Amino acid sequence: MMKNKDIPCCAADAMRHVKPVEVNDATVGLAMLDLVFAEVRDLGLTDEAAVRAELLRRVKVYNYVPAPAAEAYADAVHREYARWNNEGGTR
Repeated sequence: MMKNKDIPCCAADAMRHVKPVEVNDATVGLAMLDLVFAEVRDLGLTDEAAVRAELLRRVKVYNYVPAPAAEAYADAVHREYARWNNEGGTR
């Protein structure tokens, strides 16, 4: 059986990968952001809209994103991604 070392093995392990993010003046916990950010960075996308869309698509793999708040989540995740990149790919 092949295992990806970056993917949590269980819910408890996933909880250790939750980061607080401000979305619409509320703090939400989003899982696996470091992995999502690294994967998106490695894609080498240059178009900001494409980066934003890909970030949201990948965040949704690990997190529930309510449809009415998708744009707010995309804004928040993109903001955190920019911060992560400015800090040298760490958070």
